[in-house]
Amino acid sequence: MARYIGNTNEDREQMLHEIGCDSIESLFSAVPDSVRLKDALNIPNAQSEPELVKNIKTLSNKNLNLDDYTCFLGAGAYDHYIPAAIDQLILRQEFYTAYSPYQPEISQGTLQVIFEYQTMISELTGLPVVNASMYDGATAMTEAAIMACESTKRTEILISAVVHPESRRVLNTYAQFRNMSIVELDYKDGKSDIEDLTNKVNKNTAAVIIQSPNFFGIIEDIASVKDIIHDNKSLLIVSADPLSLALLKSPGELGADIAVGEGQSLGNSLSFGGPYLGYMAVTEKLMRKMPGRIVGETVDKDGNRGFVLTLQTREQHIRREKATSNICSNQALNALIATIYLTIMGKEGLREAADLCLKKAHYAYSELIKTGKFSPVFNGPFFKEFVVKSNVPVKELNDRLLESKIIGGYEIEKNYPELENGWLVAVTEKRTKEEIDKLVGKVGE
Repeated sequence: MARYIGNTNEDREQMLHEIGCDSIESLFSAVPDSVRLKDALNIPNAQSEPELVKNIKTLSNKNLNLDDYTCFLGAGAYDHYIPAAIDQLILRQEFYTAYSPYQPEISQGTLQVIFEYQTMISELTGLPVVNASMYDGATAMTEAAIMACESTKRTEILISAVVHPESRRVLNTYAQFRNMSIVELDYKDGKSDIEDLTNKVNKNTAAVIIQSPNFFGIIEDIASVKDIIHDNKSLLIVSADPLSLALLKSPGELGADIAVGEGQSLGNSLSFGGPYLGYMAVTEKLMRKMPGRIVGETVDKDGNRGFVLTLQTREQHIRREKATSNICSNQALNALIATIYLTIMGKEGLREAADLCLKKAHYAYSELIKTGKFSPVFNGPFFKEFVVKSNVPVKELNDRLLESKIIGGYEIEKNYPELENGWLVAVTEKRTKEEIDKLVGKVGE
């Protein structure tokens, strides 16, 4: 952690003398003058502590607080209920100060937490091997694509156009520098177009990436594309909302080789976009190609249960040229939150939360259609998110809702111009019938 060091003028003079420089300016002589900042930084002058606290509170009050606003915005980050126990438990110093468990003999608590996390994600995804160390859903998906290319010795990735747009951008960024080609699959009625997949899959296709529920909230028919992909000796990568897996068939059951996704919905707060955690689960065949680390269970010389880093493919652990990745890190605190959440909720609690999302989303959808102000866009089954077409511009609609302390849905034509006035609405288990009815009443006006 970087700390501010208040050096005196005498301290600076002594340091310059030791390194043989006559001024601080000379330290930056190698920086071209064209990129040097000539003006003073636009920051306020020093303030007293009461002044600073008051100004910071004034700034923070400009933010929309979900304690005061009702949120129907999703598009990748969701306002789920977070059990109160989570905040208390993660305040324990041994958790929030922990980083990489390099020395297992003094890191048993951290290693056990990661092991329990891996076990629960494995049960959710239906795949036997889970790692730790994924930044977020977007980079987890990118890691999966890179791993698929390394494993199959092919260079092309097919990705559905209804995978989250930000995830697709991250993948395209990394592909530019890894000799990978990315080909998008069309969508039809809100789902990946199977005919287009059949036409585009080829002998250079390393993997096909499908998100379910996809960006439109629709549940994909993964079982129908599994054989097309595997007959071509390509890998199937499924990106899934982990909460949805409490109700839906797991990626493993559907034939996925790799499951990835964003873990924010597992007890992590919205936090203005992060930090979150990505998860990754694979078949045993791909275990040694996996990025990050895998914690395993063992016994010590006395037969006592213990935990170790069984596989370590990060560049910090092994030779850089042998590493499977250098874009993963230790999201252990966020993974701990997910672990506590899954433990508190249990199988029944998780299923109940997912079921509430499903039922409330369908109630909101039907009530919005009844107003006559919205029309259906797609016909596919959906989980907690759906797209409707508004008869007024979505920005105008959302601006009006904010006046009533309601955060409206996502303006989907930003990413899909063909879906003009498309409104992507998310309904989680937190939304009450009264809140949904209020939304419907306001847009009905």
